[in-house]
Amino acid sequence: DDGTPVSNGDLIVDDIIQKKLKQISPNIEIVSEETIKKNKLKKRKTFWLVDPIDGTSSYIKGGSEYTLNAGLIVNRKPVAGIIYAPKMKRLFYSFGKNQSYEIFNKKKKIKLNCKQNLNRKSIALTNSPHPSNTILKIMKKHKINNFVNMRSSLKFCMIAASEFDLYAAKARAREWDIAAGHAIVENAGASVRTHLNKKIIYGKKGFKNPSILILRKKN
Repeated sequence: DDGTPVSNGDLIVDDIIQKKLKQISPNIEIVSEETIKKNKLKKRKTFWLVDPIDGTSSYIKGGSEYTLNAGLIVNRKPVAGIIYAPKMKRLFYSFGKNQSYEIFNKKKKIKLNCKQNLNRKSIALTNSPHPSNTILKIMKKHKINNFVNMRSSLKFCMIAASEFDLYAAKARAREWDIAAGHAIVENAGASVRTHLNKKIIYGKKGFKNPSILILRKKN
């Protein structure tokens, strides 16, 4: 209905993820992009948010930036999340503060800490190759002149892995697009707030996102 693409892959992956979540947490409601119409309108505090394929356009085109996502919300805050980028063979997950990890190629496990100081220029991520003046001003405020356009929740993971330093976006998308990434990058040490420095809570009406600003904090 919102004009974004949906593939058979989205529906099949959604079914796989939901079946698994029901096995491990049968009493926790699942809210998914693909089955949202089945969920009742009500106030929620604890629930799963699922985006089976974020970046479906990349997936359809055979690109590499699409991801599979599930985030756990407790008391309206993201506490755990898992994101998999199949083409990159990179799996990111988190289950609490200072507990964010990456598994590369199903073998190498890396604990993520994005507070480390790196000997390189700071680089931002954007969801458009032509950022708005608002986003450019935010980058300038944080003394960042270079940016890379990237699709999907992979942006959150790249900051958690200390490969990039900032992501800012105006109010857009839905909660299932950011929940898992929010948990992973925040638990890796980054700051996740709105442009007005307010906390982002979940279970809002229509599951609409506010503005977002992710900053890789440095020691």
